[in-house]
Amino acid sequence: MEKVRVDKWLWAARFYKTRALVKSAIEAGKITVNGQRAKPSREIKVGATLEIRQGWDEKTVFVTALSEQRRGASEAQLLYAETPASIARRQQHMALRSAARDGHQPPQQRPTKKQRRQLHQFQNNAHDQ
Repeated sequence: MEKVRVDKWLWAARFYKTRALVKSAIEAGKITVNGQRAKPSREIKVGATLEIRQGWDEKTVFVTALSEQRRGASEAQLLYAETPASIARRQQHMALRSAARDGHQPPQQRPTKKQRRQLHQFQNNAHDQ
């Protein structure tokens, strides 16, 4: 096997649960192959570079093996290698998101009926101005 469709490979490498999700991600421009926007039917070879955006994360991976069959997670990880720069960037972004959440303190209890009425009144007055 010399070439595999990018949608089949991403599904086999377990980046997405279904090929329909892969197709929608590709059409949304979240996948690039060798720096170019991909189409689901584009064929990739070993050594290709893929940039994948999933949620908050952006991964840069090299294709090390090809497969059209979805197998276990341990076998799927053998299909690609993530670049060290990509790993460092993801960890840095994760630390920044974690630091942004640290200052947030959820309330100790739900608001009472009186407090809820006051909140609604305050919000309505803010929207009216």
